[in-house]
Amino acid sequence: MASGFAPPKLAGFILTEKLGSGTYATVYKAYRKGDNREAVAVKVVSKKSLNKTSMENLLTEIEILKTVRHPHIVQLKDFQWDSENIYLILEWCSGGDLSRFIRSRRLLPERVACRFLQQIACALQFLHERNISHLDLKPQNILLSGSVLKLADFGFAQYMSPWDEQSALRGSPLYMAPEIVCRRQYDARVDLWSVGVILYEALFGRPPFASRSYVELEEKIRSDRAIELPAGARVSPPCRDLLLRLLERDPDARISFPQFFSHPFVDMEHMPSAESLGKAKALVMQAVHKDQDGDWPAALSLYCSGLEHFVPAIHYETDRQRKEALRQKVHQYVSRAEELKALVASDNRTSFEEARSARGILREMSRDQPRLLGALEVAAAAVAKEESGMEDWDTLDLYQQSLGELLLALAAEPQGRRKELLHAEIKRLMTRAECLKEHLKMRDAQTDVSLDKECLAESVRNSCCLQ
Repeated sequence: MASGFAPPKLAGFILTEKLGSGTYATVYKAYRKGDNREAVAVKVVSKKSLNKTSMENLLTEIEILKTVRHPHIVQLKDFQWDSENIYLILEWCSGGDLSRFIRSRRLLPERVACRFLQQIACALQFLHERNISHLDLKPQNILLSGSVLKLADFGFAQYMSPWDEQSALRGSPLYMAPEIVCRRQYDARVDLWSVGVILYEALFGRPPFASRSYVELEEKIRSDRAIELPAGARVSPPCRDLLLRLLERDPDARISFPQFFSHPFVDMEHMPSAESLGKAKALVMQAVHKDQDGDWPAALSLYCSGLEHFVPAIHYETDRQRKEALRQKVHQYVSRAEELKALVASDNRTSFEEARSARGILREMSRDQPRLLGALEVAAAAVAKEESGMEDWDTLDLYQQSLGELLLALAAEPQGRRKELLHAEIKRLMTRAECLKEHLKMRDAQTDVSLDKECLAESVRNSCCLQ
């Protein structure tokens, strides 16, 4: 490589700041010479640093990246070489890596972690269909371009059929599956373990095996103890289920790729994509026809299904005017869905699916109000706890905290669709909180009666003994 600190010279490009470096390569930000001044990332690999294995890895990386094109995989635009270096000209991602993003926020809300996980899953599904394993998945190798994630650094990637096994030590210790650390044969399922570690770190701010030394780290990974979530962790039941199934030490008991791609928490059906808007429009058109025919239950179901695709469509849209137009459309469909809900409902109960859809839409409409959004997240945590069977006073306290904030927000909210949705959500939460409160009072009363009976029985026994 070029001597000193100056970047090397590369025909057709101007290399500027150094973005990072490793054993074999240094990555620079660069600009293509010419009129458009396109920004790129250039991975400079010194030929002197390459041994036979690292050269094979580099050639495999180039081969894989030249053949794949996917919105969630960094694109290899070109590669060049000279007497000293090999240059990989890669797509520029302005948002840095996921590790820095997590550190800057300490931990991510479950909703954000789910959006990121969907994109990782989409890229992995594409690779899995082509028998490609990344083998070095970690937050540092996942780049951000706006809110879009892209898998990067395929230096350890391999073509691996489902029945292929490897034994070479690959990856980064914190994110390595136990079967790699223990030097056992392993297969493509090691990528699923790494995804579990990434999701854990995103939600809790640290990987499950954070350690002070490599020796301590290796001991934790080699241990037979099942992975546990941090004490007091507030995650939804589907999220908890996925985490623990990804972080299963035994690869044969670990969640499989098909199970991962179809898991309800990953929910790839509703991930933001170029197809979201088309799916939403198709469902809403069906809803309109059913509505006109007077089939209100079917129309309501279709409106709700359509709205579940409209929300990711809004998230995917980058043009401000089109995004605002979509929001207006969503408001209209929400209004009609609310009217149909009132017509269809024979009592005051709202089905869970309808409530979930309304909450998602309300959260999407509240992005410009961090305090309101925070209160809705607390409410969602309370609902998740209750539905997972944790019917206790801590759950009731979460309901009461969220309702306190939501009532203040309602008082300050101007007339409009968000106020109507917020009012409906508060009514739902109040009903749930009151039911939980009565349940807890009844349970405590029964406990008190049982204790009184035990105390009475003990007193009688003691009296008999004294006689």
